[in-house]
Amino acid sequence: MRTSRLAGALVAMLALTLTATGCGGGGSASPPGTTRTADTAGTAGTTDTAGASGKTGAASSVADRVEPLASAPVPRLPATVRSADGRQVTVTSADRIVPLTGALNEIVFTLGLGKRVVARDISATFEQARDLPVVTRAHDVSAEGVLSLKPTVVIADTSTGPAEAVAQIRDAGIPLVVVEPAKSLSDVDARIDAVAAALGVPAAGGELKDRTRKRIEAVQRDIPEPAGGGERPRVAFLYLRGSSSVYLLGGRDSGAASLLEAAGAVDAGKESGLTKDFTPITSEALVKAAPDAILVMTKGLESVGGVDGLLEIPGVAQTPAGLDRRVISVDDGTLLSYGPRTDRALKSIVDQLYGAGE
Repeated sequence: MRTSRLAGALVAMLALTLTATGCGGGGSASPPGTTRTADTAGTAGTTDTAGASGKTGAASSVADRVEPLASAPVPRLPATVRSADGRQVTVTSADRIVPLTGALNEIVFTLGLGKRVVARDISATFEQARDLPVVTRAHDVSAEGVLSLKPTVVIADTSTGPAEAVAQIRDAGIPLVVVEPAKSLSDVDARIDAVAAALGVPAAGGELKDRTRKRIEAVQRDIPEPAGGGERPRVAFLYLRGSSSVYLLGGRDSGAASLLEAAGAVDAGKESGLTKDFTPITSEALVKAAPDAILVMTKGLESVGGVDGLLEIPGVAQTPAGLDRRVISVDDGTLLSYGPRTDRALKSIVDQLYGAGE
């Protein structure tokens, strides 16, 4: 539905896609991952999907909530941390926290500090944050909006901009901590550690890491081995925004590979040799990828008219996935956030890919 790792790549891909499709003008898409535009920020719900059996049905509805730790921690401040932009930042108060991406909002709330959060990114659509004022959209922060809320600490990632707005917040004397974006499962712990350290709750960070890791491992224990020693299923991640005529095939650095591999699958785009984050969908690229199933974000699938609309994109219907209508749809807010709800995204993929509960 974005993220720092993909922002530049997607801008280039969007331009290429619009040129290739002859579609110009309005609208832009934000890359999947930690920050998204209003169009990409979805809430959990139902949508037409096709599971591993090839049957089209409704995906399970899961409440779009985060689950905070049982006990809200008390920040021990001041804390001095090294920001991802190379600066040393000292945080003296966590009374009014402003996280500038949806994934960062999620981490702060899950650490048990949600009552201290005074703003959100537009993609932080989970229930506890939904009524907070929006200060960031598609990586772009409103410095005036942030400063009007009198924050005591601001947490951003390397995709947050424009640089002038970030500088304006910093020049106002607000401690601003930048963290690295998450690209894979291996980044989950580091992200939680970085946020917890900045807010003076490292012990809560350790507890959250342990809980998140155990939940991911629990999902993985239920993944079946390929029947008869066969090959693992090939899954292609498609980034779709029908309203902007954006149809992209994920490659090695799309962010989906780690999650698919954790689900016992093969990232078909990566395996077919796509080294970029994303490339415009073509029949040739899809034939080479030859996916057994297609992974999409829920809002992306809705934007093209569901499974039937997806099959109208050139090349999709001719893939093994298209022929069997094997489409895996996962909520935008959890799919590539690589945060405390990663187990939920992984379980959704596993259940749909292997037919659990059908």
